[in-house]
Amino acid sequence: MDTTGSGRRAYIGSFTSAGGRGIVTAAVDAESGALTPLHTTDAVGNPSYLVPAPDGRHLYAVSETSDGAAAAFTLTERGPELLGGPVPVRGSDPTHLALWAGHLLTANYSSGSVSALPVRADGSLAEPAAVLRHEGDGPHPDRQEGPHAHAVVPEPAGRRLLSVDLGTDSVRVCELAAAGGELAVRHEVPLRPGSGPRHLAFHPRGGHAYVVNELASTVTPCRWDAGTGTLTPLTETAILPPDMLGDAVDNYPSELVVSHDGRFAWAANRGHDSISVLAIDPSGERITLVTTVPCGGHWPRDLALHPGGRYLYAANERSGDVTWFAIDTRTGMPERGGAIEVPAASCVVFV
Repeated sequence: MDTTGSGRRAYIGSFTSAGGRGIVTAAVDAESGALTPLHTTDAVGNPSYLVPAPDGRHLYAVSETSDGAAAAFTLTERGPELLGGPVPVRGSDPTHLALWAGHLLTANYSSGSVSALPVRADGSLAEPAAVLRHEGDGPHPDRQEGPHAHAVVPEPAGRRLLSVDLGTDSVRVCELAAAGGELAVRHEVPLRPGSGPRHLAFHPRGGHAYVVNELASTVTPCRWDAGTGTLTPLTETAILPPDMLGDAVDNYPSELVVSHDGRFAWAANRGHDSISVLAIDPSGERITLVTTVPCGGHWPRDLALHPGGRYLYAANERSGDVTWFAIDTRTGMPERGGAIEVPAASCVVFV
């Protein structure tokens, strides 16, 4: 097992309800970025999103089911081993999670809530200390009938948590009470009605964040003031060429990642089955579509950048594979390197 944070192991989540094998462990070749499958575990149903502990000894997974749960794993040479049983999050269909302030936070899509589960000293999970329920809706009749929390992202300074809600077209800036672990919303930031914000990624300098909008196929750059905890939306940029928008293709962006130097970002497009290559201007406030490249499969649910910054990975859910790309650090262009079979792939993380 690697505990250096160099990314020698990849852990791939999947939907067991769609034929996935649970969590797949793969070795990562440092020279080519190639993946080699090593182990699988189906100890938890639908481990669709994963997050490793900073020390590299534990891995956490959601169980994206109607009665939602989260689980802790110990990382061993034999693969992840369940640490205690799955813990109910008191929310439905958790889709995303993050470690923050001694807790595991889950974004529960169907119930429109965020749960905070204390992490014990041995890495195991306790019952939720708090469940924050979002309120509101949006104009889309099918997707925005109520709140749908889709991502939880700690700010770089670690003092606040940002909760992205597709159903209410907003991002909530939250804090955690030191006593009792209660979550409190300090600000709710509205985005354009009907845009359907899904995920958020920070610029490496920390002063800007980028929200990928699932229902609009756009990215919204935002200014982030760490001192006041204020998120300010700036513009909105299409992540597909004009002739691909509207009725030409049904597209639902899933994930956005930012390069380590802050010059580029990449967004995954489900429907168009592509990766959008985006240029970020030196101020961090403007983002421009450069081009799109094929994602290597069908329905890319997740994108992940290797810790070294040289390789990009697309988890293609419906074609059942993970494709890797070498990144040209001068231009930001991904070049396909290869793929491995991972049925119902949904997430890639590195340790």
